[in-house]
Amino acid sequence: MGPGYFVIAIMGCADGSTACTPVATIPTRYESRAACTAAAPATLAENATFDFPSLLAECQSMSRSAGADRDEEVRRTPVIALRG
Repeated sequence: MGPGYFVIAIMGCADGSTACTPVATIPTRYESRAACTAAAPATLAENATFDFPSLLAECQSMSRSAGADRDEEVRRTPVIALRG
């Protein structure tokens, strides 16, 4: 596996963070989880127009190898959550 990067996924949740659906993946790439985590609150605030009782942002690790972006690891703990 080659070097990776992180993206922010916005999840819409029906009941807290137990029944969530991916609603957007922000195309900005971050070179580290720390940079992704730092950007998550502002990114979630800018993308809070989805019709769900709550939204959360997760940093997802992506691979640059094999010519395809493939999910390697999903952080299951939300970086930040907004409740409606």
